[in-house]
Amino acid sequence: MSLNHGPEDERPRERLLRLGPAALSEAELLAILLQTGTRGRSAIDTARSMLSEFKSLRGLLSADRALVCRVPGLGDAKFALLKASLELARRHYAELMQMGPALSNPRATREFLRARLRDLDHELFCCLFLDNRHRVISFDEVFRGTIDGASVHPRDVVKLALSRNAAAVILAHNHPSGVAEPSQADELITSRLREALALVDIRVLDHIVVGDGTCVSFAERGML
Repeated sequence: MSLNHGPEDERPRERLLRLGPAALSEAELLAILLQTGTRGRSAIDTARSMLSEFKSLRGLLSADRALVCRVPGLGDAKFALLKASLELARRHYAELMQMGPALSNPRATREFLRARLRDLDHELFCCLFLDNRHRVISFDEVFRGTIDGASVHPRDVVKLALSRNAAAVILAHNHPSGVAEPSQADELITSRLREALALVDIRVLDHIVVGDGTCVSFAERGML
């Protein structure tokens, strides 16, 4: 069944146009993306079933392809649509960071990094490069994989920072385990990068470790 099933004032698409997206439930928003349900079930019934199956919207959007496509009525096309929607949201926040004012609010920085890194199933080490007024120049992925004391090369980060004409940098990476507590390897990498970047007069403002819903800031802990 499609979105056109049911009274017009109860259809998710019509409700969104009339009331705005904030008025809709997660199931209604998801139904708009799905557009159609399965035989005998509307798009919104299918959406509710999916949210129940994966426990939450986050659980659904972070699930792998095989699990999602196993749900009746779903397949590669709708899986791709869900992943594309999630990536658009991430890029939207990234663009806001680049277009916005100077990063004077640590909370906004953490929210951006949490949205970008939290649900990854692998470690990703990134740099947020800033100009001399602490405005975002770029957000770059530097290393993907298990991060230890030797995996992130200072020369690569310095080279990238110079190419961006950065005056400062915020380091960030995630812990797929969900535990944001920094490791000894995290501390070693931070120290090596801080020393290398200082040689070219680029400041390391912070190193943020992203866990499952939480972030740990080296700067706030006095570790920089």
